[in-house]
Amino acid sequence: MKHILNELIDHRSLTKETARQVLVDLTSGKYNHSQTTAFMTVYMMRSITVDELQGFRDAMLELCLPAKFDQPVMDVCGTGGDGKNTFNISTLSSFVVAAAGQPVAKHGNYGVSSACGSSNLLEHFGYKNVAPIRKELGVKTFFNMLGPMVNPAFPKRQLVGVFSLELARQYGYLYQNTDKDFVILHSIDGYDEVSLTCPVKYFSNKGERLATPGDLGMPQLKYGDLRGGDTVEESAQVFMRVLEGKGTSAQNSAVIANAGMALFAGHQDEGIPAAMIKAKESLESGKALKAFKNLLQK
Repeated sequence: MKHILNELIDHRSLTKETARQVLVDLTSGKYNHSQTTAFMTVYMMRSITVDELQGFRDAMLELCLPAKFDQPVMDVCGTGGDGKNTFNISTLSSFVVAAAGQPVAKHGNYGVSSACGSSNLLEHFGYKNVAPIRKELGVKTFFNMLGPMVNPAFPKRQLVGVFSLELARQYGYLYQNTDKDFVILHSIDGYDEVSLTCPVKYFSNKGERLATPGDLGMPQLKYGDLRGGDTVEESAQVFMRVLEGKGTSAQNSAVIANAGMALFAGHQDEGIPAAMIKAKESLESGKALKAFKNLLQK
């Protein structure tokens, strides 16, 4: 590890294979706490390269226990780490997508830049079958960048929100070399999801686009409209209000916009407007609430 740290500190990057091996060694406990912390700190101070991202991803997928399904599943998630402390938009969107007929294999995590991540939230409701990755970490690391790429369900369809435009482009490049149906997005003002506070840049199988809230058929929102709770309990209250049809118009719009983009990812030939209509019906009909209750009963 000393040699690798010196290489990184001297502004050199890792090859794909070296990155893969380092992460395999790190997860096996080969390095001490100080070395591990130093290694992760490097990626808080500089950008990750495509080769490093590929290598880290390959290591995580190599180490995971695959979850196999008989039909195409979708993941709806963000990297987190955008520092915006929004309510649980991607988690809510997952239930909207599932209720619209698209099976979802959600890959969640504990909150880093917000008070409550998807794993915190689902544990609060009593759903314990989630992976406690990075629970003790309090800062954004390269694990944020990796999260959406290492879903052990190997989803064929995926909506990924990322915290920087540079990372969005890297994800877009990597996903173009897979057989996934995908949408990678980043709101221009920094959100790792469709915020509706500004235009959103998105990369899909059909190329790169910029969409305003109006292009999506949605209203323009403000930062305060998306604020999440300060505790897990407050976040859970917002979550349930939205599912029960008691959310604000802004909250509903944000959820529908993200769920709509996810549905678009799986059926791009049908276009975004059709996907938004499906998402709106799924939330407002109560089907998403039913999907959530069905999960808790399993």
